[in-house]
Formats: sequence, structure tokens, C-alpha cells
Amino acid sequence: MFSSLAHSRARVAALCALPVAGLIAVAGFAPLPFVVAQPGMTANVLGEDQGRQIITITGAPTRPTGGELRMTTIVATGPSAEVGLGDVVDAWFRTDRAVLPRDAVYPAGKSVEEVERRNTRAMEDSQDDATAAALAYLGEDPEDIEVTLHLADVGGPSAGLLFSLGIVDKLDGDGEGGDLTGGRTVAGTGTIAEDGTVGPVGGVSLKTQAARRDGATVFLVPRAECGEARAELPSGLRLIPVTTLDGAVDSLRALESGGDVPSC
Repeated sequence: MFSSLAHSRARVAALCALPVAGLIAVAGFAPLPFVVAQPGMTANVLGEDQGRQIITITGAPTRPTGGELRMTTIVATGPSAEVGLGDVVDAWFRTDRAVLPRDAVYPAGKSVEEVERRNTRAMEDSQDDATAAALAYLGEDPEDIEVTLHLADVGGPSAGLLFSLGIVDKLDGDGEGGDLTGGRTVAGTGTIAEDGTVGPVGGVSLKTQAARRDGATVFLVPRAECGEARAELPSGLRLIPVTTLDGAVDSLRALESGGDVPSC
């Protein structure tokens, strides 16, 4: 009886294994509801993009700037791209890739065109808020000064903080005749509201890698995302947490003068 029972159990186990193996095999080929993200491009907002100044200011004198203020991005597979089990497994074991739920990046039921339009609107709103925050910080009258921001092929609100800092640097520098960057390559990310509040954006661990790849030694990160930023922090990149535009400017000034600089 023992021998027969053992044989029966082995047979049941083998039969049960067939559908499981089948599911794994199918999962290896079937698309999964994920996107794979990786470090994207960065852009120095004090410089040019496609032959045009990213920040153009009229109605007030501007100053030449040194150093760089680099906004950072991530690149994700498109909403209609097929992401298979192999892609997910590969990304899982790499520090320069991240697997995200598709609905967290692309709203369900939206076409590629609708997503692009939404991201473009978010970028435009972010530019307006960045301008308002910077001029309010400097005490400048927005009726007298016109700021035009140009950055092609980038959507979303996450460059808001860097746009504001770029406007401040072009108009006032560090407030004492020097560059806000101190001549460094400073990168960062963060949304910004008209009142100067800095908000989280996501994808920070990938953006720090993009920043270091492109020469940054300092990275401004929304304080709420310090933990994620530390997780895969590249060597040679210093994190500075920020919650407001005022705080970001103060931290950059302190970095140059040797004062107290917050850390994650």
C-alpha cells in the first residue's frame, strides 16, 4: 500500500506541475502590466536646447552664469509597449532599471496621444509656477518681467525646482555677485508650486544616476524622497534635501560659503 500510495502522490504532483509549468511558460511570452524605466537625459537649464536658450528673460537685466543646473529625467517604455517576464527579471537585478506598474505611469484607458498631451500641459503649468515662484522669491514684479522657458521633448512637472533656480541665478546669482551654483554642476528634481513649495516626483534613484553620469556632484532632492535617493546613490554625488525654493537657494549659498548644509 505504501508503494502504491507513493506512486499515486507522485503522479498527482506531476499532473499538478503541468499547469504551473504551463503558466510560467506563458508568462514568459505574455505581456505584463508593467513598464521598465531607466535614467534619461539631463539638461542644463542655464544653457541651450536645440540652439535656443532654455531660459530667456526680458524686462530686467540678467547676469552671465557659471556652473550648471541640470534637470533630470527618466525614460520609460511606452504605454503600448509589451513588457515580458524576461524584461522584468532583467530589470529586477539591475540598479539602472526599475519596474513600475503601468497604471502608475500611464493612466488606464488613455492613448499615447492623450498621455503626451497631459504631460505637455503638466510641463507648461510647471513652467508658469516656476516663474511665479522665482519672481516672488526675488520680490520682482511679474508685470515688468517676462520669462520664456523652452525645453523640447520633455513632459511632466518634475523640472519645476530647477527652472526656478535657473531664473534666480540669471537674475540675482547668489545675491552677492557670485553664481548660485558656485561653479559646480548641480542637478536635481522636484515639482514647485507658486508659493515655492517643492514636491516629490518619483524615479529619484534613476535620476541620481543620470545626474552623476552627466557630471553632477550635487543633487537637490525633495526631502520626502531622501530614502529612495540614498538607495542607489552613485559615488561622488552629494544629496541635499529641499522642501522650498528658499531652502534650496540657502543650501546652495551655504555650500559655497562653508555654512551648514542639510543632508539626507
